[in-house]
Amino acid sequence: MHVAILGAGTMGHGIAQVSAMAGHDVSLRDIEADIVDDGLAAIESNLQEGIAREKVSESTAEATLNRLTGTTSLEEAVTGADLVLEAVPEDMEIKHETLTEVESHVDPATLIASNTSSLSLTEIASALDYPERAIGLHFFNPVHIMALVEIVVAEQTSTETVSRAREFVHGIDKTPVEVADAPGFASSRLGVSLGVEAMRMVQEGVATPGDIDTAMELGYNHPMGPIELGDVVGLDVRLDILEYLRAELGERFRPPQILKRKVRAGKLGRKSGEGFYVWEDGDIVGTSGDWGDA
Repeated sequence: MHVAILGAGTMGHGIAQVSAMAGHDVSLRDIEADIVDDGLAAIESNLQEGIAREKVSESTAEATLNRLTGTTSLEEAVTGADLVLEAVPEDMEIKHETLTEVESHVDPATLIASNTSSLSLTEIASALDYPERAIGLHFFNPVHIMALVEIVVAEQTSTETVSRAREFVHGIDKTPVEVADAPGFASSRLGVSLGVEAMRMVQEGVATPGDIDTAMELGYNHPMGPIELGDVVGLDVRLDILEYLRAELGERFRPPQILKRKVRAGKLGRKSGEGFYVWEDGDIVGTSGDWGDA
C-alpha cells in the first residue's frame, strides 16, 4: 500500500515507522521541512536503538528507511495513496481544513483515517464528500512499542471501511479494538479519568507524583504511572481533552487547578522540560517543586 501520514510529530512519525516496517511505502508530510526532517531522524534513531537491542535487523532498518519519503506538500504526499492518516493538532477546524484538502487530491476509494484521541469522528467525517470512508485509527505512544490501535467507527463509516481498517492494523502487527464514536472513545476516557484523579491527589497532598506513579506501576502492573504519562503526552493535551470531555459528559471531567496552573506557566511536561516532573534529554531527573495546594 501507499500510506500517507499527515503530521510528523511524535505520533505521526511513529505511525510512519511501523507502516514502513510492515512493507508499505510511506509519505510523511508536515507544514515545515524542519519538522519533517526531525520526524525522519527520530525514526532512524528508533531503528538504531532497535538494532542495538537486537530487536531489529540492519536489513530491516535499511528497507524501512528506503520506503519513507518526507515532504511539505500535501498534494505530493496523498496523491495515489491507499490510506491517508491525519495526525495533525487536536483542533476540529484544522482537521476539517486538512481533510477537505486531502479529498480534493485522492480517489473516492482511498481510506481517510484520523489519529484523534478524543474528538468526534462523526464530526471529523462530516467534512468529507464521501464520509463513509472515514475511520479512526487511534495509536498509542510510543507507536513502535505499543501494541494497541483503537478503531473508532463514525456514524457514517461503512462496514467495508471497518474491514479494511482492521486488515491494515493486523498487517502492521498491532491489535485492534473496535469502539463506537463516543466522547473519549474507550481508552482516552478511562485513561484520562485515572490521570485526572491522580492529579487531584497530588493537589490535595495525598502523595508525591513519584509515589502515586510507583503505586500504580507496582500495585497494578501499569508500565508507566498516570502522572508520568500525563507529562509524556503533554499537559496541554491532557487539559484540552478534559475540557472537551467536561463539555460532553459533565463535571466529573473538570480539570484540576494544578493542571491549569502548570499549563498557564508553560510547564507542559517532557516536551517543555518540566511538568509534574523535571526532564532532561527525555528522562526524569527530578520532581517539580510546586505540587500540593500551596
